[in-house]
Amino acid sequence: CNPPYGREIALWVKKAYESKALVVMLLPARTDTKWFHEYVNGKAEIRFIKGRLHFNDGKEGATFPSMIVIFRG
Repeated sequence: CNPPYGREIALWVKKAYESKALVVMLLPARTDTKWFHEYVNGKAEIRFIKGRLHFNDGKEGATFPSMIVIFRG
């Protein structure tokens, strides 16, 4: 799942956290946010991506670090 990165991201992460299914999410590594501490930190597997993501043939990478978050239901 690659949710929208705007204000609604917390709703998507909360839904994944509460799900009884395996959910894998590509998220910005925003460790300073409320949603990170309420639903991710200590509650899911976190895999930080080295460097910045690049999409397609773009020369510039993302402007923020990213992480893969795995909820196991």
